[in-house]
Amino acid sequence: MSRPSTYKLSPHKMVGLGLRSPHIHQFISDQPEIGWLEIHSENFFSTHSVARQQLRDIASLYPVSCHGVGMSLGSADKLDQQHLTQLKQLVDEVDPIAVSEHLSWSSVNGQYFNDLLPLPYTEEALNHFCLKVEQVQEALNRQLLIENPSSYLSFNHSVMPEWTFLSAVQKRTGCGLLLDLNNIYVSSFNHDFDCQVYLDAIDPQSVKEIHLAGFTVRQLEQGDVWIDTHSRSVSEPVWQLYRQWVHQHLSQLGNIFTLIEWDLDIPKLDTLLGEASKAQQILVEEALVKETLIEETGRGMPTT
Repeated sequence: MSRPSTYKLSPHKMVGLGLRSPHIHQFISDQPEIGWLEIHSENFFSTHSVARQQLRDIASLYPVSCHGVGMSLGSADKLDQQHLTQLKQLVDEVDPIAVSEHLSWSSVNGQYFNDLLPLPYTEEALNHFCLKVEQVQEALNRQLLIENPSSYLSFNHSVMPEWTFLSAVQKRTGCGLLLDLNNIYVSSFNHDFDCQVYLDAIDPQSVKEIHLAGFTVRQLEQGDVWIDTHSRSVSEPVWQLYRQWVHQHLSQLGNIFTLIEWDLDIPKLDTLLGEASKAQQILVEEALVKETLIEETGRGMPTT
């Protein structure tokens, strides 16, 4: 029996790293082997900056993904048209493999906060968020990916869990999802829910990218809180969630774009490449499991 064409894709091309300033020159000069790089879009908006020229060099060497942190889609403010124009110019220039933003808000009356804040999960907020996503997709003329946030508080007047809200956004707007497994794991502790309940509510066909990162534990008088700091290696439980997702959905979806994020206390590039190799190894091992099963039974794993 012939194998699905998706198995011909190299897992090494599906795993990427977040591009951070300490490593830019190394990527340009040494060109280490990695499938793709993700940028924070806003860092490269200025068309005549040194950073933008470096990005042009990077984009000639690697596929690039544009990950936004400043659109504030959940804010009651209108869309920032200047921000949107700058994003479109960037997207038109680097032709990214994906454009993503967050299920969050960060501004009031044009005043921006240095954080991605959670939404109240209500019908009113859902309608408002979906309208913003549709406006962005129309302006960019392409699908937007929405990432699930990590959070440390919730609103008493929410009427649905985050996973229901996120799934509704995807179904109403046709956007894709960027599933951050570390964020799910962090929020599951902070809000006392089961990660599996969250994952079971997500349509795997809608997930176009996965993020993996590390977190820290902060001890407060009221108890521990887990903080999505992106300042250390991916935790073992998050690796287990990743392997489980790949195992369940690889035969149906093929290899999936996977990113290693590290934003604070940034280590040497070799450390990040080591984390990426772990994700690649999981993709390779699970692809072999599927190939073996297909050869033995003529069908892949059930996608439960």
